[in-house]
Amino acid sequence: MTTPEHQPPAPQPSAPASKDRIYRSPMGLVGGALLLAIILWLGIDALVVGKGRTPWLALATLLLVVPLVMAFTLRPAVFAGEDRLRIRNPFRVIVLPWGQVETFRSGYSNEVLAKSGTKFQLWAIPVSLRGRSRAARRQARAQAEREGKGGRSRGARGAWGAGTGGGLTGTHAVDDGPMRAETDKIMDDLGALLEARGKAVTAQGEVTVRWAYEVMGPAVAGAVLLGVLAGTA
Repeated sequence: MTTPEHQPPAPQPSAPASKDRIYRSPMGLVGGALLLAIILWLGIDALVVGKGRTPWLALATLLLVVPLVMAFTLRPAVFAGEDRLRIRNPFRVIVLPWGQVETFRSGYSNEVLAKSGTKFQLWAIPVSLRGRSRAARRQARAQAEREGKGGRSRGARGAWGAGTGGGLTGTHAVDDGPMRAETDKIMDDLGALLEARGKAVTAQGEVTVRWAYEVMGPAVAGAVLLGVLAGTA
């Protein structure tokens, strides 16, 4: 007689890891793609059909300009996860656990302030003064409409109240809160995430900064080659 073997419990499916919220500048992506297309078109044309020193000048210019354009337009991004904030700026990648973030600041640029006192600019979330102006105008119009509706409702209540004993009440406009520019809303979201995750155990650690040598290397090589070509002209 054999004893039944105990089967190990089936592994439970683990909860899917939460994905980072990714913030990038749509206009930067579009402008960078168009600018790169023009630069590559002109540069490759000069490489193929150019004579004498022209191909070398075109190669040096491409090595210098293409990484810089990509760095300032396509590369910037902000990744906000449950435990950390990762900032990909043109020449650096900064990783800040939420426990090391002091606050966010918005002025003429959007910045994050670490508890050590170091400030890091959020290149991927540029401030739009025009967007703030549009939001302020929409807010002013909405406020004027609410005040106008409130005045009409009070007048309607006075007219109807004389005949019905004041049984009817006017409808009040609902205040949805102040209207904000899109980048300001993003900063509000990051501030809310900081408040929710700043004291979490898994959101502690050290701030790390890594230089983007993959961008700086080709640009420096292109600048050196241009200098050599200019010196031997």
